[in-house]
Amino acid sequence: MLLSRTADGLYWTARYLERAEHTARLIDVGLDIGLGRVVAATSSHGAADRLYASLGVPEAAAQRPDGRASLNEVALFDLSNRSSVAACVTAARENARQVREEISSEMWEQLNGLYLAVRQIHADIGRASRPHYVRHTVIEGIHLFQGITDATMGHGEGWQYLQAGRFIERAAATALLIDEFFIDSANPAGARLEHGDWIALLRSCSALEAYCRHYTADVRPERVAEFLLLNADFPRSVRFAAARLESAVLGLARASGRGGGGRAQRLAGRLHASLDYGQVDEILSDDPRAYLAGIVRQCAQIHTALYQSYITYAVESAIPA
Repeated sequence: MLLSRTADGLYWTARYLERAEHTARLIDVGLDIGLGRVVAATSSHGAADRLYASLGVPEAAAQRPDGRASLNEVALFDLSNRSSVAACVTAARENARQVREEISSEMWEQLNGLYLAVRQIHADIGRASRPHYVRHTVIEGIHLFQGITDATMGHGEGWQYLQAGRFIERAAATALLIDEFFIDSANPAGARLEHGDWIALLRSCSALEAYCRHYTADVRPERVAEFLLLNADFPRSVRFAAARLESAVLGLARASGRGGGGRAQRLAGRLHASLDYGQVDEILSDDPRAYLAGIVRQCAQIHTALYQSYITYAVESAIPA
């Protein structure tokens, strides 16, 4: 069984990298389709507002004269914003450094290289003229790290902590993003959004091409919700993330000799089952925002249960009877 410090470091390395990639992708989509504008709180909600709101970008940035640039700077490079890309990559590297003996040399070299690349981009005064390069560097670097991890690290207990961190972060972040697009749930779903807004949501989850292969190019709000929430095969759907999270929790229980896995396993299994048997028409006709808030809340509960079972547990509980 890994030391709690090591488990914590691996878990948060994965969470921070997943968060950095999610943020970079949303900003990249906003800029690419011309949605990176700042809209006042009293204005009608647009896709840009929803993308930034799901990231929790501080509202103070929008009040600056260079609002658009400020929002991107805060989300990408502001180290005081703990969810910015730079802050997340820095935190992931620090966590990985502390568990250097548990990860492969290739993993460390890739993550350290990404960290140095982000620092170099931040120091480059000409980076504003190459906005997409920043996001693509981060996204590609994290994808490479994930591929190198699967190819060079043993798929034992340490690997399972990385999987748990990665997919609990993905499930919660995707649910929060979808929630922002269904914020007007008192009206028919999507009534205040245009066709391009739903495309923006799909692209923010790298899902547009997969959606079109599954449903054709007919983009409808209810189908978008079904695909991003309930599709079992798409790797960025909430259901897929919940399935992988449950698998990781089961793997941790086996590797640590904890048998059934306790509360963390029950909570992860409940989340996965609710998505396995969910019906999009029931979700949308009832209260989609409450359903999505429930997913985020369950992810928080699973996080707490994982910590209590594997990281901040009492010493006596780790000693077999």
